[in-house]
Amino acid sequence: MKHPHGHIAARTSGTQAQEQLLNAAADLFYREGVRCVGIDAVIARAGLNKMSLYRQFRSKDALVLAYLERRNILFWEKFEACVARAPDAPAQQLMHIFSENLGRASSVDNSYRGCPFVNVAAEFGDPGHPVRKFVLQHKERLLSRLTEIAAAAGAREPAELACGLALLLEGFYAASQTYGLQHPVVKASVECAGQLIEAATTPA
Repeated sequence: MKHPHGHIAARTSGTQAQEQLLNAAADLFYREGVRCVGIDAVIARAGLNKMSLYRQFRSKDALVLAYLERRNILFWEKFEACVARAPDAPAQQLMHIFSENLGRASSVDNSYRGCPFVNVAAEFGDPGHPVRKFVLQHKERLLSRLTEIAAAAGAREPAELACGLALLLEGFYAASQTYGLQHPVVKASVECAGQLIEAATTPA
């Protein structure tokens, strides 16, 4: 396509357009919420047009799912890197999950908005919606992984410890947004995790 001044206008490839849209959606959805952000805002942030969006994603829900898929990949990369810090100490791995979670949340400048999966799930009331199903799959995988590590740590009831730790994580996500990241309630998550792990792994 010719530019008004005679130059050939650069075309945005499908891959590049998809990346621009996902980057724009990731920022807007996380900071402002899915329901509050319209398609036009995503398009404007990406610097594209509406046709470019619908070539890549058939609907806003499809864009939301793609956003969650990307967050899922990033979550597991960070999770496994955290676990790898203590390869032969599973109880310490569980502790690292909480201490690094708190550290990661506290190291950013007012941009931490809790768990993106919790946030999105709260905006979709239908448990059968694909978005809610995706979030549940993510959380179930996390619970399964916590159970594996709890078993390796010698917990008498690995599934029970994993459930307690998962609940504590969800509480951290919520409290970080209600009390604020510097509040003692939020910081107590690490100590509480340690108490749960110690109680579950100490011989009776």
